[in-house]
Amino acid sequence: MRLSDFDFDLPEDHIALRPAEPRDAARLLVVRPGEELADHIVRELPDFLRPGDALVFNDTRVIPARLSGLREGRTTGGADGTPVAVEATLHRRVSPSRWSAFMRPGKRLKVGDRVAFGSREDRACEGDRLDATVAEKHDGGEVVLAFDVSGPDLDVGIARHGDMPLPPYIAAKRGEDERDRADYQTVYAREDGSVAAPTAGLHFTPQLLEALKAKGVSLHFVTLHVGAGTFLPVKTDDVSEHKMHAEFGEVTADVANALNTVRAAGGRIVCVGTTSLRLLESATGEDGIVRPFADETAIFITPGYRFRAADVLMTNFHLPKSTLFMLVSAFAGSATMRAAYEHAISTGYRFYSYGDGSLLFRNET
Repeated sequence: MRLSDFDFDLPEDHIALRPAEPRDAARLLVVRPGEELADHIVRELPDFLRPGDALVFNDTRVIPARLSGLREGRTTGGADGTPVAVEATLHRRVSPSRWSAFMRPGKRLKVGDRVAFGSREDRACEGDRLDATVAEKHDGGEVVLAFDVSGPDLDVGIARHGDMPLPPYIAAKRGEDERDRADYQTVYAREDGSVAAPTAGLHFTPQLLEALKAKGVSLHFVTLHVGAGTFLPVKTDDVSEHKMHAEFGEVTADVANALNTVRAAGGRIVCVGTTSLRLLESATGEDGIVRPFADETAIFITPGYRFRAADVLMTNFHLPKSTLFMLVSAFAGSATMRAAYEHAISTGYRFYSYGDGSLLFRNET
């Protein structure tokens, strides 16, 4: 497969910069392979599910993972000794005091460099400092930052100094503001650790969750901490050569057992978002049994993949040539998804993180 196989033209004005209000008023394109596309709204989701189905949500919580700071010291600053401005997007926690991060500018950083995050006013008080050392340097501007504080103290420092890591296609058009602290978080988020929202879940309201339970649909929660690698473009023309960044996920024994029971009773597993789908597929064996899972996954799903767990997928509309568009093409069929995206563009659906949703039924062929 070539990267060009997953390209399509998307007008700039289809990129949503704010979510629908209320959240469940977003549009929902229902896609059943071999059938006509159907336009609905998210609030009508219970109409397409059956009693006994199981909805699986990713309960990760987005942290304010974008940090601005200065690379300090005469040997690491500018030619005249002045500090150099840098920006870090935290990607994956590797220990209580260390984070893997994408740095800009990354090429000029060296192992051993010191970085002070926050404003100059913050750094005037020792107790407000959030300083780190570049402990490792990797390709593509990725480094490992060793912070001077760890554990809960580091969490507090990141919350104080960080900004919400809005996707690049939104951040390029407007700055992050206080409203994004609520908008870019699901109503059921509880496990800190993501640097990007599981965006299909942004459509859910407490009222919609109650309506689903009243329909007889069970709700289950798994955790996949989404890394900044989700925004990285595919740079290889041969899709098979692309390497996914690993992300940590967990499926508890209770959830695994509950989903196996749903399947045994004839219910369907409905994944809310590609993150919950990727995690469940990582936790499910070739025999179709979901097992407890607590590990990193770098699963890369492209057309030809045989799905083990997911029967239905609710997801937003994705970037051209992205790994997520490859995933939905694998799930519902490439021709089906091309037709669905052409319909979405021609009828004004809003794309990406704050955009509208789609409900995809798996291509059984």
